[in-house]
Amino acid sequence: MILTRQDFLAHANLDRQTLEVWIAEEWLIPGRTESDPTFSEADLARAKLIGDLIDDLGVNSQGVGIVLHLLDQVHGLRRALSEVLKSVHPPAGPQARTLGGEDSGRP
Repeated sequence: MILTRQDFLAHANLDRQTLEVWIAEEWLIPGRTESDPTFSEADLARAKLIGDLIDDLGVNSQGVGIVLHLLDQVHGLRRALSEVLKSVHPPAGPQARTLGGEDSGRP
């Protein structure tokens, strides 16, 4: 789902000035249409996380940047690990079973 700026502000319960600061800090990096930024569901979840960090946990601006950077690294590592695991252990299919797999039909 792609959100316009107005929809994003309403869903994230943010004011425009706060959004502009978060974009300037690169905590949020919206997509672009011809004239306006667009936001994804991931951007919305990230905005809610930022709000929780600031409002509920009292994290300052520098801390928010560090937390988001670390979170981005964790997600990047998970993607990389997933790709490695896929190359090492390809998904089992019908051929894998007939090539000596557990369903090879042999006693």
